Amino acid sequence: MIPTVHRTWGLRGQTPVLRHRLRHYGKVSAIGGLSVSPRRRRLRMVLILVPRGNVSQEIVVAFLRTLLRHFRGRVILIWDRWAVHKGPLVRAFLDRHPRLRVEPLPAYAPELNAVDHAWGHMKYHDLANHGLEDVDALTEAVADDHARLCREQRLLRAFVRATELPIRL
Repeated sequence: MIPTVHRTWGLRGQTPVLRHRLRHYGKVSAIGGLSVSPRRRRLRMVLILVPRGNVSQEIVVAFLRTLLRHFRGRVILIWDRWAVHKGPLVRAFLDRHPRLRVEPLPAYAPELNAVDHAWGHMKYHDLANHGLEDVDALTEAVADDHARLCREQRLLRAFVRATELPIRL
């Protein structure tokens, strides 16, 4: 719940002050992905928010179920090497669903992860200097930002292009 603070405008001689309650106990975790339609080259951002908790293997499996419901045919996951992606529940789910194929990113390579570019944009441009009061307000702000981001194909394409991976858009 501690807001990210970035440079902002203010009246000359008056330093802007961001007031917030110092809280270390509130957070919103998320798991998300960017999808590229092979035919239409349209991008979508899928997101599951976890207010007041961490992303667990159960949440990852729920995310994978969401992907299977929304996408026909083969789904290729380009994943970072986060430990929760490699847990026994996730591995068992992937074994039962062969149309999900995982392509791991190199270790410690966030610059190759399009979703990390999206998170960075959301945190820097949309959620910085927020001073939100509670986890519910933060959850709503992230959900609203996600909905706005989903409508901006140009920006979603920029996140994928920033990875410099050989993905045709």
